[in-house]
Amino acid sequence: MPSPRFVFPPETLQFLAELGAHNDKAWFTANRDRYQAAYLDPATALVLIVGPALQDLIPGIAAEPRVNGSIFRINRDTRFSKDKTPYKAHLDFWFWEGDRKDAVSGLFLRIAPAGITVGAGAHGFDRSRLARYRAAVADPTAGRELAAAVTRLQRRGHEIGGETYTRIPRGFSVDADCERLLRHSALYAHAQLTAALATEPELVPKLMKLWRAFVPLHAWLTTHVE
Repeated sequence: MPSPRFVFPPETLQFLAELGAHNDKAWFTANRDRYQAAYLDPATALVLIVGPALQDLIPGIAAEPRVNGSIFRINRDTRFSKDKTPYKAHLDFWFWEGDRKDAVSGLFLRIAPAGITVGAGAHGFDRSRLARYRAAVADPTAGRELAAAVTRLQRRGHEIGGETYTRIPRGFSVDADCERLLRHSALYAHAQLTAALATEPELVPKLMKLWRAFVPLHAWLTTHVE
C-alpha cells in the first residue's frame, strides 16, 4: 500500500522559528491565528493522514488528531524547570497502544526548525517497569531477541538512546550482547532528518519507512515491559 502524501506549509517552520526567538505570552497572543493555521491545523491533518497507515503497521495503535491526544500541547510545564519560557518551539506527535498514560512505548515525531526527529520506544521506565525490563533482558530468549533488534537498527545507522548507567545492576548474568542493554533506564531508537523534508512530498513515505524499521523494538517493549 503506497504511503499517503502530506506536506507541512512553509509557515509551520517559520512560525516555530519565530516562536523560538520571541518566546513570551505577548508574542504568542498576537500570533494566535498563526498558531491555528500553521501549527494546529497541519498537525491535525498529519495525524488524520498517517493514522490508517500506522494501523497497517500496528493494529490498534492510537492516532488521535487532537491536542493531548497524538498532538502534544505547545505550552511548556515550567513548574520544575529552570527554563521558564512558556512555549515549545517544536511540534511533537505521539502514537501509542492501549491507555495513553500507561503506554510504555510509542512511535514519536518532532518537527523543529533545526530538524526532524522520528523514532519509537520508551523515554523512561518507572521502578516496576525497569524491573520487568531487566528481567526480560536477562531472559535468554527475550534478551537475544532485543539484542538482535537493537543491532539491526544500529547497523542501519539509527541511534539508540536511554543508556544511563555505567555498570549493570547486581545479580544479573547475561552475555555480552545483552549486557549493554542492562545499563539502560530507557530504550528508544530515533533518526534525524532535515527540517526541509517537512515541506516535501517525501515526508510521509520517509516517516513510514522509519517507523516500520522501529516496530520490532516497540513490539518488544509492549510485549515484555508493559
